Amino acid sequence: MATDLIRYDLLVQDALRSVVRRVLTEAARDGLPGEHHFFISFKTQAPGVRLSARMREQYPQEMTIVLQHQFWDLTVSEIGFEVGLSFHGKSETLAIPFTAVTGFFDPSVDFGLKFEFDTEAAEAHVPAQPIVQKPAALIASADKTKPRGSGSEPAEIGPSKTDVAPANKAENDTEKAPAAADIPANEPNVVSIDAFRKKP
Repeated sequence: MATDLIRYDLLVQDALRSVVRRVLTEAARDGLPGEHHFFISFKTQAPGVRLSARMREQYPQEMTIVLQHQFWDLTVSEIGFEVGLSFHGKSETLAIPFTAVTGFFDPSVDFGLKFEFDTEAAEAHVPAQPIVQKPAALIASADKTKPRGSGSEPAEIGPSKTDVAPANKAENDTEKAPAAADIPANEPNVVSIDAFRKKP
C-alpha cells in the first residue's frame, strides 16, 4: 500500500474545522438562529488555549463548553475564537484555537463533528500572537463581567480581517454538556475524521 504523502486526512480535518469557524463567525455576527446551540469540546492543555488556572485545574485534559443562553463577546479569527462564559457564577474569558477543538455538536439538529488532536499540527498552527486581535473599544471593555447583547454593529467580515461581533446571551453549563468522547461517532449525522482514512 502506497504512503499518503499528501496527507488527505489532515486536509479533510482542516476543511471540517472550517465548518466550525464559519458557524461561530455567523453566530458572532448575527446571534444564534432558531433553536441552534453548540457543545464544543477542546483540549485544555493544547498550545494557544487560554483559560484561568482554576478552570485548568478543574479540567486538566479536556472540557466541553455550551454556547446557548449566557455567553458574550464571542470573537472569531482564522486561527481560533474567544468567548466569555459563566461557570458557577464566575465569569471567564476563554481563548481556544481551532486546532484544540476535538468535538462540535449541535443537538438541535443532531449534527456533530469529531476531530483528532495532533500536538505537532497544533504547535505549528498556533502563532505566539493572541488568537483574536480586538479593537481598542473591545479591549477596554474586556474586563467587564456583565454579558452584552447583540445590539452593536458587527465588524466587517473578510478573509484577512478579524471577525468581531458581540453575541446573544446564552447560559453555559459544562456539567450538562457531553464530553467529546460521548458524541456518538457512529450516528449518521456525526462526521469523524476516521471516515476519510483509507483502510488497509
